[in-house]
Amino acid sequence: MNNNPESNIFKLFELLNPCRLCPNSCGAKRLEGEPGECRTANDIFVASANVHHSEEPPISGSRGSGTIFFANCSLSCVFCQNYPISQLGNANLYTLKQLVAAMLELQSKGVHNINFVTPTHYAAHMAKAVVIAKKEGLIIPILYNSSGYDSVETLKLLEGIVDIYMPDAKYSDNGLSEKYSNAHNYWYVNKKALLEMHRQVGTLELDKEGIAVKGLIIRHLVLPGGIAGSKEVLEFIAEHISNKTFLSLMAQYHPANKSNNYPELARRLTEDEYGRIRDFAHTLGFVNGWQQEL
Repeated sequence: MNNNPESNIFKLFELLNPCRLCPNSCGAKRLEGEPGECRTANDIFVASANVHHSEEPPISGSRGSGTIFFANCSLSCVFCQNYPISQLGNANLYTLKQLVAAMLELQSKGVHNINFVTPTHYAAHMAKAVVIAKKEGLIIPILYNSSGYDSVETLKLLEGIVDIYMPDAKYSDNGLSEKYSNAHNYWYVNKKALLEMHRQVGTLELDKEGIAVKGLIIRHLVLPGGIAGSKEVLEFIAEHISNKTFLSLMAQYHPANKSNNYPELARRLTEDEYGRIRDFAHTLGFVNGWQQEL
């Protein structure tokens, strides 16, 4: 693996034309202005760049996470709670210079990290901005906060640029991922992505103040009716990565976006549904991570 950041950035931009940056491999000529399946061409659209205090404790810490929320997404989840940004593209146009400036401004506010949200389809632009920002004084960790629908080829080119990976593990059924997220191969792709992320950064490492400096956090949103296949997801993580993995088991599901078009998704999660998955995680030996109240 070539760990020369400049060379890797060149390769990442090569993946944009025709686009195979993400597992959709839609072939759009994004550098020439043609939007891909992610509804994005070559312009950078950022919905917000703010100090965020509601991430997992080692990410937000006491001073917050420097969250940069990209618009659009390589998935189209019918239940997405951020759909005005991820699917409607509500955001501001940024230049690369403005993206770098946003990172440095957030660092000046004392945040613990730069947290790129939904970065998959912007991996090339993100990497280039990080390398420039580091030359201009950026020293805090870089966090890649993704849907987990990430290409191993792209992830390998991010090695040494990303310090903390925080992907979702959404489903363990490719048929359901196609139905609800327009991704026919999500579980196949996600497993490979999780393994590659762990290979790069390992189990989460905390500093003396309990702040994340490097490593992997996996998020799993429990869905009503067992749609997410949560037990299979947790079994894979425990068996093929480690039950020492920091697991964020989320209970925040509520009907949003197009959920009401699907009766099985048109209700909130119950305490019993979440409790069964929480207890199952305990039986697998997961001890690191966080749970939520409904």
